Amino acid sequence: MAAHLKKRVYEEFTKAVQQQHEDLSAKKLRLTKPSKSAALHVDLCKATSPADALQYLLQFARKPVEVESVEGVVRILLEHYYKENDASVRLKIASLLGLLSKTAGFSPDCIMDDAINTLQNEKSHQVLAQLLDTLLVIGTKLTENPPVRMRLVEVACKHLTDSSHGVRNKCLQLIGCLGPVEKGAAKESESQAAKDVQKIIGDHFNDQDPRVRTAAIKAMLQLHERGLKLQQAIYSQACKLLADDYEQVRSAAVQLIWVLSQLYPESIVPIPSSNEEIRLVDDAFGKICHMVSDGSWVVRVQAAKLLGSMQQVSSHFLDQTLDKKLMSDLRRKRTAHERAKELYSSGEFSSGRKWGDDAPKEEIDTGAVNLIESGACGAFVHGLEDEMYEVRIAAVEALCMLAQSSPSFAEKCLDFLVDMFNDEIEEVRLQSIHTMRKISNNITLREDQLDTVLAVLELPGRKLVSSPVSPSIPPHEDPSQQFLHQSLERVYNLQHLDPQGIQELLEFTIRDLQRLGELQSELAGMADFTATYLQCQLLLIKALQEKLWNVAAPLYLKQNALASAAAKQILEETYKMEFMYSGVESRQVVIIHHMRLQAKALQLIVTARTTRGVEPLFGMCEKFLQEVDSFQRCFISELPHMQGSFVDKLLDLMPRLVTSKPSEVVKILQTTLRQSTFLHLPLPEQLHRATANIIEPTGESDNPLRFTSGLVVALDVDATLEHVQDPQGTVKVQVLYPDGQAQLIHPKPADFRNPGPGRHRLITQVYLSHTAWTEPCQIEVRLLLAYNSNRSKAAAKLPKSAWNESLEALPPSENGIEGTIPFSKPVKVYIMPKPARR
Repeated sequence: MAAHLKKRVYEEFTKAVQQQHEDLSAKKLRLTKPSKSAALHVDLCKATSPADALQYLLQFARKPVEVESVEGVVRILLEHYYKENDASVRLKIASLLGLLSKTAGFSPDCIMDDAINTLQNEKSHQVLAQLLDTLLVIGTKLTENPPVRMRLVEVACKHLTDSSHGVRNKCLQLIGCLGPVEKGAAKESESQAAKDVQKIIGDHFNDQDPRVRTAAIKAMLQLHERGLKLQQAIYSQACKLLADDYEQVRSAAVQLIWVLSQLYPESIVPIPSSNEEIRLVDDAFGKICHMVSDGSWVVRVQAAKLLGSMQQVSSHFLDQTLDKKLMSDLRRKRTAHERAKELYSSGEFSSGRKWGDDAPKEEIDTGAVNLIESGACGAFVHGLEDEMYEVRIAAVEALCMLAQSSPSFAEKCLDFLVDMFNDEIEEVRLQSIHTMRKISNNITLREDQLDTVLAVLELPGRKLVSSPVSPSIPPHEDPSQQFLHQSLERVYNLQHLDPQGIQELLEFTIRDLQRLGELQSELAGMADFTATYLQCQLLLIKALQEKLWNVAAPLYLKQNALASAAAKQILEETYKMEFMYSGVESRQVVIIHHMRLQAKALQLIVTARTTRGVEPLFGMCEKFLQEVDSFQRCFISELPHMQGSFVDKLLDLMPRLVTSKPSEVVKILQTTLRQSTFLHLPLPEQLHRATANIIEPTGESDNPLRFTSGLVVALDVDATLEHVQDPQGTVKVQVLYPDGQAQLIHPKPADFRNPGPGRHRLITQVYLSHTAWTEPCQIEVRLLLAYNSNRSKAAAKLPKSAWNESLEALPPSENGIEGTIPFSKPVKVYIMPKPARR
């Protein structure tokens, strides 16, 4: 019954009722948004002080304003502007007017007259400057209306006489951005001030304030960028500004001189204190060269950069920039008749009392002797020897641009570019290398220059540079990758070399790859991975030397220890190769496990030579053979590619090994290790090494971290991790105490953050505790990468059941080899556990 009633209730509440369309009401709701202007008006009326009004304006500035509300808001702001007596509030209102004028879809021509009227009675210089900035925004949005722009220029010209440098700066900026640049733009009815904007701006080149002089030059450059051809008469004014006391003025003047030299390169200008004339581009080149020796490094950088684009300069001027000697041979010498005429006109005659006093003489003046100023002589020499590396880089770039356009100049500047290979700053050396590559078609290196280049590159042999490209390497490959593949190809052909030559070639190749990883960051992982593999092979070759095995074991204990240490190091390096690199594929995993198997065989051989009795060897040989069998099952698909390798020969000898005595097994392993071939290491497309950098603690503080012994203190640890796979499960923090104790901390998963692909951030706390010390000591904090052989990439290669069967066949100790690998530099921290007070 209850269920029946419940069903009826559900039916009543779920019954659908359909209404006819004509029964619906015809009324509609209209949603209206509150007016922005009304809300602002209410807020400003509530303000009881300028501070309150300023606070309301700041709050309003953070809110977006719709296009349809902009004009109403502007009217409210202007109304309160006229009423407000506080300058700071008026300044904020003027700033808001400019921001509202930038609103997309709003045309500010309706408020321009009101904005201009606010300038009439304004007394505050800061507010005036802000209002002019607002007019600049309005004019920028109304570029298609020439009368409006001309009116704004006239307003700016009227305020150029203001005593404030800020107002004059804004006026010049407005004139530069809105001044007429079209021909015939200025009509006869318009004022003369608005017609010649170049003259108006040029008059302020001599303003008493350096900020105004800088603004005037920038306004002139703005006119040039807008398409107005500057007058050549400005050149003389700009040259005088090169001697200004302020670096901002000199920097802008250098830019203006360069612009004029590109506009009038063939014009003739007189040389000061001389009767000679010179091309304007040559004169400008000399003056900019002189600025390479300026006292401000900012000016020197700009001057050096601009020199590279002045490719129309005469060749003898280019040559002079590489010579510090004064250019006295280009002057025009006066004839004897001209000198005699000058002597006669001066009224001086010989008295005859002194021999040769009537000989023609002339006073040497370096300012009159040189066609270009003395500072321009050797300009690039000064730039390349500058104390600031930014100047040296700019000088190298300029030399590159000029040398590309002039083969003769390229040959002359070659010595200087080669010298820059020895610069102390890496960026300068790299820029020199890029420059040499760009001008390589115009130069020929001499033997001494080639020796300098090779010495800087620190290559162990010149054959490494000139070796032919292997046919297996794609021709479009990057040169650095070509060098990497060539190094491996060279190492794979070891059979024709003697043992000493094999070791030397491996050592040289390892050093080359390590250097390549330092120079090419994008190839660092692949170069380090390859160098580690070759290092393992080198250790194996050294451990298998003939003299080590031809002498009885008791007489060769030192070499036995060497071989044992080599096997141990190979095992450590193979674990690093497998677990410290991301991007390792199955092709590399099988090579790594093969190298590890060879190291274990070497360990077995050394142990057999140093162990008395046969009983311990039975278990070791059985364990090794089980590992060989496990290797076969894990990598059965890769065995066809391992012909002639150590494991390939072992599998052929497996029936014999199973039935042999331990001594015979050791002899077979020793012979097989020597006769096995060197397996090729295929490289993946991307390979990155896991790295960590501890940001905090910095390890630079000498103040010890004090705490009471027996209690704990928290040490903040902040580190960045690169290319670490599963950091939550593998990254650990290790703390080493001076007494040898080690503390291993596993951070919580929440302590890891992932700011980007391949990157992680570890922010955690490590709790320290120790017994009391008599004086402060340092502890070491480092990051470790934990690994487990069960998580090997070989496990992913087999089905789960097959992998479990192979693991079950191994002894218990081999089911899961665990370890840690340091992958960050240790940071030392001073601590001081104090004895507890009693």
